Amino acid sequence: MKRVMLIVAVALGMLVSLQAEGMGQGMHKGMGHGKMMPKNFRMVPMGKAQILQKGPAKMYCPKCGMTLPMFYRTNHAAKVNGKMEQFCSMHCLVEEIKSGKKVTDIQVVDNSTFKFIPAQKAWYVVGSSKPATMSKVSKYAFGTKEAAEAFAKKFGGKVMPFDAVLKMAEAAYDKEAAMIAKKQAMMAKKGEQIYKAKCKPVDKKFATAAEAKAYIKAHNLCGDLKGKPLQAVGLYLQSIGK
Repeated sequence: MKRVMLIVAVALGMLVSLQAEGMGQGMHKGMGHGKMMPKNFRMVPMGKAQILQKGPAKMYCPKCGMTLPMFYRTNHAAKVNGKMEQFCSMHCLVEEIKSGKKVTDIQVVDNSTFKFIPAQKAWYVVGSSKPATMSKVSKYAFGTKEAAEAFAKKFGGKVMPFDAVLKMAEAAYDKEAAMIAKKQAMMAKKGEQIYKAKCKPVDKKFATAAEAKAYIKAHNLCGDLKGKPLQAVGLYLQSIGK
């Protein structure tokens, strides 16, 4: 029974993260200030998001392909074999670590300033009521312990240092990766339908969904496709490129 409950919980966490790719596009006005603010808690306006990696696919997570500003509050970054990469989540950072590549200079978004800081200096709130990204358990980082404690007091969760959170994420990785793979396979099937109905055919092979999405946008292959449908097509093109 415990195992079944765990699988269901993880699946729901993955569903929230993956579905948000198609839910975070809308904006609503702020509290009496007339400013446009994102509905998705993890999302920040494009102007506030630091994009540290370079290249045509820089707006997307290199591991899962999700749009970085839409999950910016949980973004991590690191030098991978000397080249900066930016991830939507700690889960995707762990995936890169487990790939065997040299991962150094790990950074995370400080939820107080929206700037990247060294992960070793960050304090995380783990398991708050705010949504997780690519994981069962949410993880939000702060530059000071006081800021993390204030967030935990308001939204729940446990305040932990980076090393402990990374160890937790590494331990949960295999089960979470399996659930993500199943969800992505389902999205890829939807992506195939969308691709055949709305996109111009392309013979190019893509190693990642991020590369596929960047190519689609650069060459206007699918019109104004965005959000969850674009993510689904990206996953489909990645799947047939393997």
